[in-house]
Amino acid sequence: MMELILLVSLLFTAWFWIDSVTAREAAIATGKNLAERTQLQLLDETVACSRVRLGRNSRGHVQLLRTYDFEVSANGADRMSCQMTLLGKQLQSWHIPPYLQPMH
Repeated sequence: MMELILLVSLLFTAWFWIDSVTAREAAIATGKNLAERTQLQLLDETVACSRVRLGRNSRGHVQLLRTYDFEVSANGADRMSCQMTLLGKQLQSWHIPPYLQPMH
């Protein structure tokens, strides 16, 4: 019985790790898209999951709801802290603070 519990625990841990890696990749891609839409550059090495909890999708199915903190830059010298929330791999909400765009 103990072996079965250990095996299930290992399988769950492996699934969670693989799911977390693919979710972070989705967060980086989504962050790049958000940054481009706001004429900013995503500092992709700053994307980090800060919170994981359960949420429900539009069909009522339970999925992991992850909050990611990340940073963007307007000119490469400045940094702005931002946040996005993904349900599964779908964007639920995001926040990029207002900034002044440089005059061309």
